[in-house]
Amino acid sequence: MALMEDPSSRTRLLAALAAVVTVAAGLTVRAVTGGWFGKYAGDALYTVLVYALVVLVWPRITPVRAAIGALAFSWAVELAQLTPVPAALSEVSVVARLVLGSTFGAADLVAYAAGALLAASVHALARRRSRRRRERASAVP
Repeated sequence: MALMEDPSSRTRLLAALAAVVTVAAGLTVRAVTGGWFGKYAGDALYTVLVYALVVLVWPRITPVRAAIGALAFSWAVELAQLTPVPAALSEVSVVARLVLGSTFGAADLVAYAAGALLAASVHALARRRSRRRRERASAVP
C-alpha cells in the first residue's frame, strides 16, 4: 500500500508536519510579539505541539481523546511548577526550561485548554474532510 493510501501513515505525516509548523509558529510568536499575547499564544501552541505528538504516536486516536491527553500533559507540567523541581531543572538545561517552564501561572491552564480546543477542532475538520473524500472516491465506478 502506498504511503498516502494508508490513513495511519498519512495521519502521521500530517501530524509531523503540524508539529514542525507549530514549533515555527511558536518561535515566530516569541520573536515578533510580546506581552500577554505572546505569552499565552506560546502556551496554547505548546499544547498544540503536544497534541500533534500524541497524534503522531497514535494516528487513529479521536480528536477528543487527543485533546484530553495533550491537555492533561500540559496541565501536569504546569502543576509540577508548584514544586521546585522544574525551576531547578530549568536552571541547568535550556531544553528543560522549554519543556517544563519554571513558574506556575493559573492563566496558563486556560491557554493550554484553548490550544487543545484549537487542535481538536482542526483535527476533527480534517478527519471529516478526509472521510468525505474517501466516500466520494469509493462511490465513483
